[in-house]
Amino acid sequence: MDFVIGIDVGTSGTKGLLVSVEGKVEAAALVEYGMMTPRPGWAEQDPDEWWRAAVQVISELAAKARREGGAIKAVGLTGQMHSSVFLDDKGRVIRPALLWCDQRTQAECDEITARAGFTRLVELTANRALTGFTAPKVLWLRNHEPENYGRLRRLLLAKDYVRFRLTGLFATDVSDASGMLLFDVKNRVWSRELLELLGIDPAILPECFESPAIAGRVTAEAEELTGLQAGTPVAAGGGDQAAGAVGNGVVREGPVLVTIGTSGVVFAGASRPVVDPEARLHCFCHASPGRWHTMGVMLSAGGSLRWLREALRELQPGLDYGAMNELARKSPPGADGLIFLPYLTGERTPHFDPHARGVFSGLNLKHGLGHLTRAVMEGVAYGIKDSVRLMARAGTAMDVIYLSGGGAKSELWARIIASVLALPLKRLGVDEGPSFGAALLALVGSREFTDVDEAADRTLAVAGETVPVPDWVPLYEHEYERFCALYPALKSQFRGRP
Repeated sequence: MDFVIGIDVGTSGTKGLLVSVEGKVEAAALVEYGMMTPRPGWAEQDPDEWWRAAVQVISELAAKARREGGAIKAVGLTGQMHSSVFLDDKGRVIRPALLWCDQRTQAECDEITARAGFTRLVELTANRALTGFTAPKVLWLRNHEPENYGRLRRLLLAKDYVRFRLTGLFATDVSDASGMLLFDVKNRVWSRELLELLGIDPAILPECFESPAIAGRVTAEAEELTGLQAGTPVAAGGGDQAAGAVGNGVVREGPVLVTIGTSGVVFAGASRPVVDPEARLHCFCHASPGRWHTMGVMLSAGGSLRWLREALRELQPGLDYGAMNELARKSPPGADGLIFLPYLTGERTPHFDPHARGVFSGLNLKHGLGHLTRAVMEGVAYGIKDSVRLMARAGTAMDVIYLSGGGAKSELWARIIASVLALPLKRLGVDEGPSFGAALLALVGSREFTDVDEAADRTLAVAGETVPVPDWVPLYEHEYERFCALYPALKSQFRGRP
């Protein structure tokens, strides 16, 4: 039996799946790493750490395939979007990558908007300038590290740096390129007009492919490191959300995917670019050729619960998510009036405010660890509702909502989200949607499947359904209104803080 490998260069680690040519997951591997925060609001990683992790993951999965007597037909790539890799003329990393959650570039976002004008910027890119995007990071490098900017010859994204080390090719795909704020999303090409307005040399940009296309082949050098055969094709792949949507069967209009990972995402496919004039939602190219998608993003979803776990471990070493879930289960819905704003690293949808910060509101002597945990879960659910409500107002079809990501493993959290949305959620059987989606794109690229639709249809696995708890729905409607009132009341207090 032959296989493909799907690699996800994530924020907390690089994950890999070994997938049969029939689309069945046969093995998984993970290498974790950390994040550097040299200043409040900054977030960096070493791209070479991504490569080392990818080598370890690929080597493990390739060895498994050999033991099974099979060959690796192709590799698919996905990863964190927006995170910038700056390379010199020899392809060497100039400085640590600025990540998607890095918030240092608000001045550069203002500069981009001033140069292009808000309306024209949205016309050109289908999006507003946000601190997480890649273009502001390029301007930040030019404004604050001119020596490093002078050495800049190539600009890549996370998964594409791994591709470069695997194949020697500087390439990306349309879905990941969409999040760079340098891409004409409507026409699926680099925006020459915006590049000229910003004074960015188009030569630094990678060649751009549709996601299932083959974009490079494994070199002899990479063969020695990974165990992959030289010449093995590497699919263009996709940004983590687009690839995750493919891995979870969301490629057409109608299905909506809610993902609770480090970030929280609401994702809906579209047959045409749907651009909000106010750019309150992202509009990007889909990993399915000829399609687009609309997306709302909150920056700290599962990341908020992880933060709380790490903070509480200082008091209770060994505390895990299972124990926290049990604590939250014993807390009543609404956490006895405790509300959490999940803006630990600023927020995108709906506020677009890098200065926003996390807040517990309503603390009293009755509250304990269970209340804190439940309030975090509920606050994330309210943040998801912000995006769902915007999509509904934009006329987005919502025939079915799928729930994916690490947060979906918690039955309690799934019930909270379903009750906050007052909608049933179908839970999916694939834990690693992005890496599975990358594998499916590799299967399409190697012609094991005819197209992305067939790959998604034949592998979609629904594990169950979570319905709203009737008694919780009206309570959460009330608490959501309280949640919505907090940010406007505190907005001015966030300014000027670290």
